[in-house]
Amino acid sequence: MGTVWLWGAVAASSLMIGAVLGVARRWSDGLVGTVLGFGAGALLASISFELFPDGFEVGGAVALALGLAFGACVFYVADRWVERIGGRTREGAAGLPLALGAFLDGIPEQAALGIGIAKSGGVSVALLVAIFVSNLPEAIGSASDMREAGSPSRRVLGLWAAVSVVCLLGTVAGYLAAQVIADRFIGGIDGFAAGALLVMLVGAMIPEAQEKIHEKAGLAAVLGFAVAAGLSAFS
Repeated sequence: MGTVWLWGAVAASSLMIGAVLGVARRWSDGLVGTVLGFGAGALLASISFELFPDGFEVGGAVALALGLAFGACVFYVADRWVERIGGRTREGAAGLPLALGAFLDGIPEQAALGIGIAKSGGVSVALLVAIFVSNLPEAIGSASDMREAGSPSRRVLGLWAAVSVVCLLGTVAGYLAAQVIADRFIGGIDGFAAGALLVMLVGAMIPEAQEKIHEKAGLAAVLGFAVAAGLSAFS
């Protein structure tokens, strides 16, 4: 269990690191977009080489497909709600809605990390790197927007610390769920996490990277995919 808390904290710490960097200064769209594209590619590789194969192996195609569809639908509905209250726009930058958006993105990532630890007894380096890198640009950009909207630095950092802790608990929840349920349901949970991540990637991360760095987003994503795929081979 100590391993779960340790690696969950490492992954979630990137949210806090990004928030500190965002409060400290304003970062260029080019840098944020590059990291965002790289993180999106890394997450795609983790889905392709870890969540999908593992879910299929332990739960079968039906459980994986059902989990995938359910995860996609749940994330889509939740994301639309966050969007309506301002969590995906600058207008929501001064308060809780923006943190809810980051929380919504982080939960499936961290849950997938916990599931992987439960199944293998160790951490997937590729998934850990993908989560860490993908968290940074969102936290940097969002904390910068909150600071520019007039929120005190202490409030911004406190809010992001709370988001980091809740995402850490998502790792623990994923681990505990995988420990107590049957294999076919573990396959469904893998599918659920993958479906939520895919909707997030296609609907938010990749479009935002494209907006910030245009055609270079594709190159950054492929490089992220290549690095994470290579790490998966050694995990």
